[in-house]
Amino acid sequence: QLQLVESGGGLVQPGGSLRLACVASGWRLDYYTVGWFRQAPGKDREGISCIISSFDTTYYADSVKGRFNISREYGTNTVYLQMNSLKPEDTGVYYCAAGPYGTRWNEAGDYDYWGQGTQVTVSS
Repeated sequence: QLQLVESGGGLVQPGGSLRLACVASGWRLDYYTVGWFRQAPGKDREGISCIISSFDTTYYADSVKGRFNISREYGTNTVYLQMNSLKPEDTGVYYCAAGPYGTRWNEAGDYDYWGQGTQVTVSS
């Protein structure tokens, strides 16, 4: 059973940066599509970014392109989300998720495994 644990959230001022980590146990993340989702208060969970196992292809939501970067560290079985130039609208609970090859990157229902989430608050 794959288990995912997120960390790295917190309170940051607009324009600041955070790096989220998703550490996996129970199986190698190399074999999975790994996505980051965000859920803001009163809104649906939305796909933010994804890294696909084959060739480490990456995807980003338009709202975060140029500001966020997803990467994978094979040795520690971890996927990171580097978030720069943060805006108040980036506030929410951030979840990492893993799904099999073929998972539609921004479709939450396609993912099989989820972490517990980490809170990101962007406020002055």
